[in-house]
Amino acid sequence: MKIEHVAFNVADPVAVADWYVRHLGLRIVRHLPSPTQTHFLADDTGATVLEIYCNPPDQIPDYAAMNPLLFHLAFVSASPDDDRARLTDAGASFVDELKLPDGSHLVMLRDPWGVALQLCKRAVPLVVFP
Repeated sequence: MKIEHVAFNVADPVAVADWYVRHLGLRIVRHLPSPTQTHFLADDTGATVLEIYCNPPDQIPDYAAMNPLLFHLAFVSASPDDDRARLTDAGASFVDELKLPDGSHLVMLRDPWGVALQLCKRAVPLVVFP
């Protein structure tokens, strides 16, 4: 089996999708407008897709109140410090940073809507992209 996508319910999928496209380098591969404003966003490999939508609007998790280790989106980053500065300038907020003994560098942020984002520069990558 292969994962097709990971989905999460947000209050303003149009704004979230726009921010992720502008600042995280994702691209919209499908948009289903009303009533849910569903956006499927792919990374630069096209292998990982996020679905961002609002359905039902009364059941949006309080991402900002959740411990980031309960739910977060992790992105490969060649320079977590530079990406942290760029993303905080764009409205993200800094949460935490870890420098592991193996040389890995992990930075936890929250997007402007409270969703936890992790920037990962691993000493040994989890996946090697072609």
